[in-house]
Amino acid sequence: MKKLLTFILVFILFIFKVNAVELDISSKNAILYNLDTNEIIYQKNIDQKVSIASLTKIMTALITVENVEDLNKQTILTKDDFKGLAEANAVTAGFTNGQTVTYKDLLYGLLLPSGADAAKALARNVAGTEENFIKKMNEKVKKLNLKSTNFSTVIGLDDENNYSTVKEFSQIFKEALKNKDINQIIKVKTYTTTDGKLTFKSTIQSNASKFKIDIPYVLGGKTGTTTDAGLCLATIAKANNINYMLITTGALYDKKAPHHIIDAKTIYDYFINNYNNQKIVNKNKSFKTIKTKYTKNENLNLYPNKNITKYLNNNYNKKDIKLIYNGIEEVTPFDKKGKTLGTLKIYYKDELLDTQKITLNQTLKFDLISLIKQEKIIIIIVISLLILIILILKKRAK
Repeated sequence: MKKLLTFILVFILFIFKVNAVELDISSKNAILYNLDTNEIIYQKNIDQKVSIASLTKIMTALITVENVEDLNKQTILTKDDFKGLAEANAVTAGFTNGQTVTYKDLLYGLLLPSGADAAKALARNVAGTEENFIKKMNEKVKKLNLKSTNFSTVIGLDDENNYSTVKEFSQIFKEALKNKDINQIIKVKTYTTTDGKLTFKSTIQSNASKFKIDIPYVLGGKTGTTTDAGLCLATIAKANNINYMLITTGALYDKKAPHHIIDAKTIYDYFINNYNNQKIVNKNKSFKTIKTKYTKNENLNLYPNKNITKYLNNNYNKKDIKLIYNGIEEVTPFDKKGKTLGTLKIYYKDELLDTQKITLNQTLKFDLISLIKQEKIIIIIVISLLILIILILKKRAK
């Protein structure tokens, strides 16, 4: 009976830990990263294969920047770049047949208004054909060692062979963000092409403004929408000096409300308001006192050699932080400054956060009075012996 109760308790604690945060969101899949620590702090069905709609265009952008040295180079759009787009009801950026643009113009048209025309033009110019470009996309998938991702389109139209998981797609997004041009493009609210003919607006910011959704911390990202995928969103954000990345897919499609952006606000607001980087170890606060011998001060305070912060709930239990010291418990003036005293291990619950080497950080001054006080019995014995020896020697001298 006791074993059964123990098992039930452990099971309940396990469930609680896994589902520690449950948020009311429409999205079927979600993953939130603390980018500073590369830690997943919120997840929902992160390994489920799903359609990713126009999030696909982030990979299209990544392949482009990896294969085009000069993004300011010009190219001319052709009728092939628009073939089949109207029939597929695909969103376009507004480029026209015969228009001369730069690769950078096409990337802005790809990522801000999610232009399928830009995607087709980039594929043709970079790889000759869309099929060759898709091969490059899937070669990149292999390089990133993604097992549940495949691309069959540069646009993101519904296709059973165009899929990923939010966990794996987060790796693609991270890789894309390493490129300074992509990083800059997704953060821009508006952009006018070099020929001055088109001005693009960020779909994220436009929708947020239209529906009066306050998301000032969102720096930028990419939206995606298809019948199969629902509403999808990839964003980066910054609040309280913490960098976040969120991927969501499968939100309810509803023309009356942008549920993917509403979900993003729900998730971000919860963590921004309830979590922060907590300083759990302060290098200016002593963690232990050890004894000293033959000095004026009887004790020596030991300090961590650096601050330790961890992303935790604002109401975290300080008792979960444990500092375990293993080393010398007493020092003397004969111990030199810089001597290794021991190690300090810092735990949050059962997680080892850091191991620090603790050294003697000051020179201890010898104090004769302290020596006499601490070793008076030995001194009395030594003096008595000396007196005895002197008396014996005097007696022999007679």
